[in-house]
Amino acid sequence: MFTGLVEGTGRVSELTVAGASARLVLEVPFAGELALGDSLAVNGCCLTVAETGARAVAFDVLGQTLRVTGLGDLGAGSVVNVERALAANARLGGHFVQGHVDATGEIVALEPVGRDYRLEVAVPREFLRYLIPKGALAIDGMSLTTAEVDDDAASVTAWITPHTLAVTNLASATAGQRVNLEFDLLAKYLERFQGRAWER
Repeated sequence: MFTGLVEGTGRVSELTVAGASARLVLEVPFAGELALGDSLAVNGCCLTVAETGARAVAFDVLGQTLRVTGLGDLGAGSVVNVERALAANARLGGHFVQGHVDATGEIVALEPVGRDYRLEVAVPREFLRYLIPKGALAIDGMSLTTAEVDDDAASVTAWITPHTLAVTNLASATAGQRVNLEFDLLAKYLERFQGRAWER
């Protein structure tokens, strides 16, 4: 379980695909604090540490994960958001994020408006039902508040502070870039329970 409060960014050293799997090596600022088997959210995708080092850690990534998330777009030098799993005694400052990517979207716009930035992301239409204004959405592992939901354009807008832009991978993001999306856990469970109620 994660909060969507990004701890920092990592840099891809290598992504080596071999058959149906891959090895991802990341340089992360707290690599020396990670242990084998630890969970790390990488652009919002929960991965398990398979190898540790003083400056970098490695992960074994399934081919399926590369296909259904934006991790397959990474290459040497790519900047990613990283967050360690939530400690039981920690404050929950974002929202409940599982690190299970539901879909990918595409950045439509990331533009300055005054001191802040407007981020618009295209969302697959079948997932729009999970979005409400002032709701929660994890974009590349960032817990963001949805300011606007445009059903006609199938997009969602969030406002980004200068601090968030500076300490996440948004600092190097561009229009057209694919991003990982995880929708609100409670909304998904509620939909499931409501569907079962109707079945009765």
